This record gives sequence, C-alpha cells and structure tokens, in this order.
Amino acid sequence: MPVVFLHDGPGSGTSPRRRRFFDSALWRIVLHDQRGAGQSTPFAELSGNTTRALVADIERLREARGIDRWVVFGGSWGSTLALAYAQAHPDRCLGVVVRGIFLGEDSEVDWFMHGLRTLAPEAWRAFSEFLPEAERGDLLGAYMRRLNDPDPAVNGPAAVAWGLYESSSSSLYPNPDLVAEMTGDDKALAISRIEAAYFVGRLFLEPGQLLAGVTAIRHLPATIVQGRYDLL
Repeated sequence: MPVVFLHDGPGSGTSPRRRRFFDSALWRIVLHDQRGAGQSTPFAELSGNTTRALVADIERLREARGIDRWVVFGGSWGSTLALAYAQAHPDRCLGVVVRGIFLGEDSEVDWFMHGLRTLAPEAWRAFSEFLPEAERGDLLGAYMRRLNDPDPAVNGPAAVAWGLYESSSSSLYPNPDLVAEMTGDDKALAISRIEAAYFVGRLFLEPGQLLAGVTAIRHLPATIVQGRYDLL
C-alpha cells in the first residue's frame, strides 16, 4: 500500500529515519522533500513557495510515481499540508494519518511566537533576547528581516536562534540530537526562513479553511494523534 510522508516545518526536509514509521514489507513508502527543504533546490527558496504550490507538487509526485491512490501521513506542519492536499484531492487518498495537529490559524502562530513563554520560559527568553530590545515588540517581523538578509553573518545567527527555540520546545525532555539537527548549517536556515515566511503569509490559507473543508474528506478513514507533551 503506498503512503506519502509529509514532513514538518515547513522547511525541515525529511530523512531516511522517517521510514521507521512504516513496515516496508507492507508499505510502499514515499518520502517527499517540500520546496526549499532537504534535497529540493534551490535551498531555502521562498519564491513560489506556498501551500497551494506544495499541494500541486504532491499531486505531481503521485502521478510521476504511477500511484493511483495513497495514504497521506503528516505531522505538525505536515498535518496541515496533509489536510490541504486531501481536501483538494480526496479521490486520490486512501486515508489520512496526522499527528501534532496544526491548522495554520493566527492563534496557533501567536502561540508559537509568544504563548510558549508560559511553558518554556527559558527557551522563549533566549529567542526574544537574541533581538535588540527595541525590536522585541514584533518578533516575527524582526526575525523575518534577518532571515532574508543575504549576508550569512546576519541570517546565520538568526536561523540558529530560531532553530534552538523550536527544537528546545519540541520535546518534554531535552533532546540534544534534535537541537543539533535543527541548528546545523544544512537545515537551520531553510527551517527558519521558510517557517517565518509562511507565518507572515498566514500559512497561505483562508481563516478556518481546513476545518471548513473537512466535509470533503469526512468519508476517508483517518487517525489523529496528539501528544500530551507536544508544547508546539
């Protein structure tokens, strides 16, 4: 049975270990690097990088692999994209598995940028205090300017600060491997720059779009997993 794995982020890319969710004797596993992420090029590119474009990419990937219908599997931002794709192409989905639900609403972005300080105060303080005090009234705007600066001496430290904040808030207990992965040169800029751009663009979704669109996929088998300690 074919399954497409939609990674989190946006911008994080996938990795071979994502195959471990599936028994390869039972599943045909398709791992997809979204625009600007992982092995997709150009690296950390924002031009043409929207939710609508990613949905179209997934459909082109299905056609290119000669797959009629598949299971759509995604976590965090991957759950957002999985729902958007399934609602656009319900006839191509066998079912949906989503975890760490993120619907792209303004309240969820605000939680990421500000609300997490109630549960992860040390991580949020480091994230906010990376910026000059005069710019802390608009964290997203200030980070966006730095992440899009062409000078690596400007965008690099901002990307690491963003990656450190997100990775430090992504698990109940410290996870050094995750922190290293999300702050490394090969991933930090793509994650932070693309995430910030999607946040500024309100995830390129209409308010309430994914909940309103559930009627289009209500007939599909679905499993939802929401971790109790998923702070994000």
